[in-house]
Amino acid sequence: MRLVWTVMFALASSAAFAASPEDDYIAARDKAIAAIAALNSANAPVEDLDAADAKARTDLQGRLSALLGPLAVKDFPATGTINLESLSDADVGYGMLDGLRYTKSDDGPSLLATTRGLLDRWLQARSAETDAALKLPTDINEALKLDAFYTQAINSDAAFLGTLDFPLKKPDGADIAIARLGGWTQDVGPIYEQQVVVTLVKGNSVMIASAPATPPVPKIAACEALWTAADEAAQKLAAQASGQQDETAYDAANAAWEKGDGDYRKCMGEQLPKDAAFPALVGEAQALADQMAGK
Repeated sequence: MRLVWTVMFALASSAAFAASPEDDYIAARDKAIAAIAALNSANAPVEDLDAADAKARTDLQGRLSALLGPLAVKDFPATGTINLESLSDADVGYGMLDGLRYTKSDDGPSLLATTRGLLDRWLQARSAETDAALKLPTDINEALKLDAFYTQAINSDAAFLGTLDFPLKKPDGADIAIARLGGWTQDVGPIYEQQVVVTLVKGNSVMIASAPATPPVPKIAACEALWTAADEAAQKLAAQASGQQDETAYDAANAAWEKGDGDYRKCMGEQLPKDAAFPALVGEAQALADQMAGK
């Protein structure tokens, strides 16, 4: 009897400590990152680095496909490609959210799928960042309300700047549903091609969908005037700084642009809900949420 109990305890212990599919994926990813870092340190040829990166990301994509299973969201393909654009910390696209991206075209709607476990791990890593601009909270609800989350999670070469959050009815069965309007940019000032971004957390499933705003976000005269005035003032300061090589004037110009950008986006957040286009934009966000929820 003692032998039977010993065997049963050993089996239970091994099951309790068995690595999960998420553990296996993270281990494989980190091993690949370390291998590519070693190649970088050894000054390996770019061709070798690119080949190693592509091979490792293909392997990780297969692991994620097995972990997530086929996507079953209307109007999106069943199979996706890995969201990570590079495994080298020297490259743009390193450190993005682990998951698969699904899209039919470069300029159409896209969807990133991951698990709550992988998202929790990713946020935990971001919470340890020493750069305040990159640091994120570990709480999912808090993180999803920050522009920095979308900048780091789903894009590699531009920053996400939010215009406003949409009122959203949480689909049945969903734990979290957040919809935002905003756009990606490398500069300050109006973003005229904006996106509706909706995140749905349902059990262990996390999906982030992004689609061009339909109808396009309108220009609002009062907000345009705020930005135009700020831009003109900043350009005068910049011209003065250039002529006099005055660092203080350069700083003042940048501060004027930053303030003008903030004032413009605040104005849009306040005025857009009064515009005739707003109900349709809310409807688009709700439709994306319902679509991801399987309604």
